[in-house]
Amino acid sequence: MKSIGDTLKNFLAYRTVIVNPDFGNMETFVRSVPNLFHTGKGEVIYKDRNELRKMTCHGEEVIVKSFHTPNLINSFIYDNFRPSKAKRSYEYAITLNSIGVSTPDPVGYVNMHVGFLFYKSFYVARASTCPYVYKDLFYKQFHLARDVSRAVGSVTAILHEHGLAHKDYGRGNILFDVIDNQVRIEIIDLNRMYEGPVDIRRGCKNFERLPATPQMHRCMAEAYAAARGFDVDECYALMRTYREAWDDKINGIY
Repeated sequence: MKSIGDTLKNFLAYRTVIVNPDFGNMETFVRSVPNLFHTGKGEVIYKDRNELRKMTCHGEEVIVKSFHTPNLINSFIYDNFRPSKAKRSYEYAITLNSIGVSTPDPVGYVNMHVGFLFYKSFYVARASTCPYVYKDLFYKQFHLARDVSRAVGSVTAILHEHGLAHKDYGRGNILFDVIDNQVRIEIIDLNRMYEGPVDIRRGCKNFERLPATPQMHRCMAEAYAAARGFDVDECYALMRTYREAWDDKINGIY
């Protein structure tokens, strides 16, 4: 038997559901995502604070990301002043694709509320077809590894030229594929982005979480500098300096 609290919670609960017009045939699926998660549907591919599951809709694989439930203060902020992580992921994905930076196509998102408080959100996107992640460059042999580094530099330059910088630009959030000797890059995990001017220092610092050999950094610097009109040697020196400082930080030197 439900308690008075549960009954009141159900009475006050509501959802905001947004579906990309290009995926109107998936609207019913998107609306059902919270229930699918609740009943354990889908293949869990990552689980920590947030959870990723692979599911199928109309024969097409999609990735559903369930963001963790925020604390009480953030619940109020997200409901009244700040877009949810799912909404930001969806809107940034649309923006990136519009400026020529590939990311898995956004399908939609669901925000769940209880009264004046935000409760939980889910983001749905098509599953990427890229078979590799940036970190694979250190565990597998790629004859076009330099080209991958150059592609990362070029794609990052497009983001920065449009006043965007990924705040979690790490080894797990850059996917790639190599088809007919052409490298294709996809950027994922878009809920945390800086918006504003990106100068040479801020731009080169944005690479700090990406492990790279000096040769890889040189390739990135050449592509990045060429796209933005910066000095190659300065970009290379900054990338190396910021990466070394990041290594020192995570190793506890300071």
